[in-house]
Amino acid sequence: MSAGLAGPAPREDPLRALLERIAARSARVAVVGLGYVGLPLALAFARRGGLRALGVDVDAARATAVAAGKSPLRHVGAAAVEEAVRAGRLDATTALSRAAGCDAVLVCVQTPLRRGGEPDLSFVTAAAEALGPVLRFGQLVVLESTVPPGTTDDVVRPILERASGLRAGRDFFLAFSPEREDPGSGIPTAVIPRLVAGYGPASLEAALALYRAAFETVLPVSSLRVAELAKLHENAFRAVNVALANELKALCERMGLDVDEVIDAAATKPFGFMPFRPGPGLGGHCIPVHPFYLAWTARAHGARTRLVELAAELNLEMPRHVVRRTRDALRARGRPLDGARILILGVAYKRGVEDVRDSPALRIRELLLERGAIVAYHDPLVPRVRGGAGGLDLVSVPLTDEALGSADAVVVATDQPGVDWDRVVARAPLVVDARNACREVAIGREKIVKA
Repeated sequence: MSAGLAGPAPREDPLRALLERIAARSARVAVVGLGYVGLPLALAFARRGGLRALGVDVDAARATAVAAGKSPLRHVGAAAVEEAVRAGRLDATTALSRAAGCDAVLVCVQTPLRRGGEPDLSFVTAAAEALGPVLRFGQLVVLESTVPPGTTDDVVRPILERASGLRAGRDFFLAFSPEREDPGSGIPTAVIPRLVAGYGPASLEAALALYRAAFETVLPVSSLRVAELAKLHENAFRAVNVALANELKALCERMGLDVDEVIDAAATKPFGFMPFRPGPGLGGHCIPVHPFYLAWTARAHGARTRLVELAAELNLEMPRHVVRRTRDALRARGRPLDGARILILGVAYKRGVEDVRDSPALRIRELLLERGAIVAYHDPLVPRVRGGAGGLDLVSVPLTDEALGSADAVVVATDQPGVDWDRVVARAPLVVDARNACREVAIGREKIVKA
C-alpha cells in the first residue's frame, strides 16, 4: 500500500502522554471557580505539586486580584498567592477558553438548593456546557463540586461528549474528587486525604496521578457514585451530630445543666465518641445544604433518610431558639424584645472566616427584626454585608464601650478571633452566648445566658 493510501497516523496514547507530563511537572491545571475551594486547590497544585495552575472565575475582580498576586480570601495567605504568581506557577482569568491549553480542568462551582429543597445543578451544567466546545483530546476533567450521585456520569459526561465529539475514558478522561476544605481551620489543603473515582480505569489512573502530585494521601474508590455519595455522607454525618448536640443543649437548659460540661465529660471516653458542639444553627455552603441532597437522592431511589431530614429540621430551628432565649432573658430583666436594642457579635457562618453564606446570624437578625427589635452587628472580619434574598446592605458598627453599654442585649452568634470577651461581658448589660465564647470569662458571669 502506498504512503498516500495509509490513512492518518494514529494518535499518541493520551493516558501515557498525560502521565508523563504530570511526572515531569510540565502539566498545566485549570481550576474553574476561585472560591473557598478553588483557590486553595489551585495553590496546592502550584506550590506543592510544582505544576502550573490557571484559575478561572466569572468574578472579574477576583480573577484580577489573583492574577496580580493578591488573595481575595482572608484565610488564604496573600504571601502564598504572591509567591506562586511571581514564580509563574499561578495565573487567573475570566476566560474559560484558556482551559483548552491545560492538561486537566477541575470544576469547583457552587451547587445550592432550589426553593423546593431540590439540588440546583445549573452552575455545574453551565460550566460543562462552556467547557465542552474547548475540550481537547487527552484532557482530564474532574468534578469537585458536591452533587447527587450520578451527576458526573449522567449529567456532566453527556454534555462534554456532545459538545466536543470526544468519548470519555477513551479520548478524554473524566473523574470525580469531592472537595474537602475547612476554611479558617488552618489545616493545609494538601494534607487533607482525597478520594478519587474515574470513568473507567484510564480516567482513574490519570486522576490518581494528578492528585498524588499535590496531596499527601489520595485514595481510589470503585465508582463515581461511591465518591459522590461519600461526600454527602460526610456532611450529613456532621449535620446529624450537630443536631444531636443541639437537642442535648435544649435538654440541659430544662435541667439547669451546662451542655458543654456534659459534652466535655462524655469526650473523656477514648473510643466510640466524637464531640460535636451546639450552636445557633448551621451556615456555609456545605453542612446546611448537602443533607438535603442526600435526602433528595434517597427519595429518587424510593427510600427515606428520616434521621437526616429530622436533623436538618432541628438545625434550621436553632436561630429561633436563640431569639427565644434572648426574649426570655430580656423579659426576666423587665425588658420586652419589642423595641430592644440588640447588638449581634459575628455574622460570618463560622469562626475565622468572612463568609456569610447561609449564616445563622443573618437569620437571627431577621427574626429579631420581625419581633420589633432594633438590631446592629459587629464583625471584625465582615465590615459589610451586601446582597442576599432581601438585598441587604449592612455595615459593621465599631465595638466601642458605648455600643456595648447601650445595647439591651449582645447576642454572640459567631466567636470571631480578636474579640475581648472579658470586655464584652464587663460593658454589656446582658450577653446571650450561642457559641460558648465567654466560657473563660470569670467576672460578670451572672450577665451571661447560654443559647
